[in-house]
Amino acid sequence: MVAGLVANGVEVEEGPESLVVHGRPSVAGGGTVATHLDHRIAMSFLVLGMASDQPVTVDDAAPIATSFPEFRAMMTGLGAELEEADLG
Repeated sequence: MVAGLVANGVEVEEGPESLVVHGRPSVAGGGTVATHLDHRIAMSFLVLGMASDQPVTVDDAAPIATSFPEFRAMMTGLGAELEEADLG
């Protein structure tokens, strides 16, 4: 989560048992997030992309289907523009 937040311009402080996220009026976005095949990370950062100045890219959104197959339809219903990215 820390690497994904930093990649998208969010200031964080990571401790051994803590995480401090410094709020700002806006989030830059524009970063690519390694999900490590974790559907929760993928969904979290796709939601962040709805609020950021620039799109947020996740390296693999496929694991989302295991826990929330309706996620894509719900996000597009909220106005998200989700598209496949070529990360090659």
